[in-house]
Amino acid sequence: MTLKELQVGDRAKISGFLEGGGAYRRKLLSMGLTPGAEIGITRVAPMGDPVEIRVRGFALTIRKDEAEVLSVEKLS
Repeated sequence: MTLKELQVGDRAKISGFLEGGGAYRRKLLSMGLTPGAEIGITRVAPMGDPVEIRVRGFALTIRKDEAEVLSVEKLS
């Protein structure tokens, strides 16, 4: 599952990264989006992009196309 598939209010755990996003992967890692980190979807822009997530106690806004590199496991 990718971040793009989650809805507002969903929580997920980052399980890893998909292939093909080398340069952007480093940028995501530097923002705290590391495997094992828990994230929550707090809101989505009116047109559906970007999406705001909570990770490690701070809010982060990220475009859905860029977030396709993240592989997540939805938490209940």
